[in-house]
Amino acid sequence: MYTDDDLQQAVDNDIFSQASVEKFRAFILKRNDTHFADEEGFKLVTSFNDIFVVIACSLLLISAGWVVQGIHESLATLVIAGLSWGLAEFFVLRRKMALPAIFLLITFVGSVFASVDLFVDLPLEKQLMFSALAASLSAWLHWIRFKVPITVAAGAASAVILVIASLVTLFPVLREIWMSLMFFGGLAVFAIAMRWDMADLKRVSGQSDVAFWLHLTAAPLIVHPIFSNLGIFEGDQTPLDLGLVLGLYLLLTLVSLVIDRRAFMVSSLVYVLVALTELLDTYGLVGDSFAYVGVVIGFSLLLLSGFWHKSRSVLIDKLPAQWQLRVPVVS
Repeated sequence: MYTDDDLQQAVDNDIFSQASVEKFRAFILKRNDTHFADEEGFKLVTSFNDIFVVIACSLLLISAGWVVQGIHESLATLVIAGLSWGLAEFFVLRRKMALPAIFLLITFVGSVFASVDLFVDLPLEKQLMFSALAASLSAWLHWIRFKVPITVAAGAASAVILVIASLVTLFPVLREIWMSLMFFGGLAVFAIAMRWDMADLKRVSGQSDVAFWLHLTAAPLIVHPIFSNLGIFEGDQTPLDLGLVLGLYLLLTLVSLVIDRRAFMVSSLVYVLVALTELLDTYGLVGDSFAYVGVVIGFSLLLLSGFWHKSRSVLIDKLPAQWQLRVPVVS
């Protein structure tokens, strides 16, 4: 199976012409009755061999870490980080395998974070600060070497933790508003994601993949503080709370349509399900409430998925001309 990025590389190496590739894309999109940008595609699995390699890498990393963890736990995580980098040299840099690239990036950055966390013995905020700093630097080095799209998101998430931990360390009073700090961190990641998105509005290059992972990182950072402050999981929702939840979900849905990314809808979905379920439980539908909510929400999402492109067309036409130039085109 050939990805769109493979086709672009073929154009760059004068194997195909840009015109022929564009005609091929147009033919496939017309046949499938869709639009390429709206599919929000990203490279995850190129073949079953990706899954096979990830299983093998998992066994190797877990076993290697287990062997040396008796010496020191931080040494085990460092060994896992070193092996992750070494395996990436072959499976990512030479073989260009998508799923192993994602897996090895997560194990590398996560192991570096864990190594510092296990090695230093400091107050929580300082410990998180040093761990996040190490993770951010490791993500930056990994990006320079391997250019895996998810690396930028991993670095951004580490940077958010670093900034929040540093602020709380310098100003302990900010510990009371760490949810708000998370929200502003999410907005910063969202702004970075939009910069990557605007660099590839047709979504035919690796920049779109980077933006996808950044949006997937930004969405929970923005959504969780908002809905948590409404007390969704406290079990005391009122019809007014339900109205606020649905209003926010509608707003996030509109944002998702405008930027042509579904991350915000998915991230906020769990809060809507919990709020609706709790409300129906209050009115005597205990036991069946989740089923009713699931039917309504599931049908609504399927309906939106089927008319995603048409819904975007209507919405984008109502935006100012300058905004329309900064979001994926509607054909």
